[in-house]
Amino acid sequence: MTGEVKHLTGGCLCGAVKFKVNGPLREVIACHCGQCRKTTGNFFATTNASADAVTFNEDSGLAWYTSSEEAERGFCKTCGSNLFWRRFGSDTMSITAGSLDGATGLHIKEHIYVADKPDWYEITDGKPQFQVWR
Repeated sequence: MTGEVKHLTGGCLCGAVKFKVNGPLREVIACHCGQCRKTTGNFFATTNASADAVTFNEDSGLAWYTSSEEAERGFCKTCGSNLFWRRFGSDTMSITAGSLDGATGLHIKEHIYVADKPDWYEITDGKPQFQVWR
């Protein structure tokens, strides 16, 4: 895990999921794969933290969807907010950057699965681009 220790809060649109992150966060990775686009309507921008660093103040709306043989996605079953992604057996959890409250100090680090990007936008931020996850 890279980055300075953060003490951030976040949650879903309706408040049925509220969480805290107390630990270092990875810079944001933008995933352009088809699965991520289908769950968000756009690319999936996530940071990442140790799963132990994420605690819940409210989780009555939290549900998990097995999206592949490798991973699951956490979302609010009340309002539909897409919040988390985690690989089975991993000790880290990806957190949607947009679900974090206030200023985060995070920046996009890179783009992955750019070969799956739709034709209606261009990636012009100068950040590294990868055809797949490295």
